[in-house]
Amino acid sequence: MMAGILWLLLAVMGGLAVLPLFASGYIISFTIQIFMWIALAGSWNLISGFTGYVSFGHVAFFGVGAYTGALLVTQAGWHWLPASLAGCVPAAALALLIGYPCLRLKGPYFAIAMLGLNEVVRALVSYFESFTGGGSGISLPPILSIAPVYYAMGGAAVAVTLLTYRIITSRFGLRLLSIREDEIAAETMGINTSLMKLYAFLLSALFPGIVGGLYAWYSSYIEPLGVFPLLTTITMIIMCLFGGKGTVLGPVLGAVLLSVFQELVWARFLFVHQAIFGALIVAVVLLMPRGIMGVLQERYRLPRTV
Repeated sequence: MMAGILWLLLAVMGGLAVLPLFASGYIISFTIQIFMWIALAGSWNLISGFTGYVSFGHVAFFGVGAYTGALLVTQAGWHWLPASLAGCVPAAALALLIGYPCLRLKGPYFAIAMLGLNEVVRALVSYFESFTGGGSGISLPPILSIAPVYYAMGGAAVAVTLLTYRIITSRFGLRLLSIREDEIAAETMGINTSLMKLYAFLLSALFPGIVGGLYAWYSSYIEPLGVFPLLTTITMIIMCLFGGKGTVLGPVLGAVLLSVFQELVWARFLFVHQAIFGALIVAVVLLMPRGIMGVLQERYRLPRTV
C-alpha cells in the first residue's frame, strides 16, 4: 500500500513538473493557488494539527511576508526570489515575540489572542503609511512569466509536506501529539511543553512568510485588506480539517479537493456558491470529524505517517 502511494505521488509530481510546458495560463494560475493553499494549510497543521492549539491569526505571518517581499523588491531592489524567501525572517521574529506569552493561554483564549494579533498587525501596516503605503498598498513590477512563481510556490508546498513528514516520524512529533492529547500528562512525563509548542509555532510561521512574499510578486499589488483577511485563516483551517489534521497528506488533499470544488461551484452557481461551499464543510465536519485521511487510515489501515 505504501509503495503504491509513493509511486502515485511521484507520478503526480512528475506531471506537475512539466505542466507549465503545455497547460494554459488559467490552469497554471489555478495550480499556483492550490500550491499556495497546500503550503498555508500545511503550515497551520504544524501548530494546530499537532498540538491542538487552534490559531486564528496565521494570516498575520502571510501578510508580514507579503509586505517584506514587496518592500525589498520596490525599495531595496532585491530579486523577487530572495525577497520572498526573506519573508520568513520577520514572520519567525513575530512568532517568537508573541509565541511565548500567547502559548501559555489555552483553548479559546489562545484563538482569540491570535485573532487579535492579526488585527493589530493590519492596523500597524495601515498606520505607517509613509513606509508601507497604508491603505493605498504597494504596486510591484508586473511579472513577465508566471512559470518561475509556479515552481517556487510548488517548492514551498513540497517543502511543507516533507517537513510535516519529518516531524511526524520524529520524537519531536510524538511530543507534540502527546501535548495535543493531554498536555498535563505530557508535562508529568518530563516533556518541556512550552519549548515544544514554541518550536512548532516558529516552524508554522516560516512558510506563510515565504508564501506571502511569493504572492506579493505574483499578484503585483498588495494592500492591508488583501493580505490580512480573516477568511484566509479560516480557509487554511477548513482545508486542514477537511483533509485530516495531524496527518501528512491531509492538508494536501483538503487544499486540492476544496479548491477544485470551490472553483467548479463558483463557475456554475455564481450567487449561491458560498452557501453550497459552507453546507459541504458543515456536512464533512459532522460526518467525518477526522477528515478524509482519518477515514482512509481507519478503513485501509494506513500508517499515521501519511
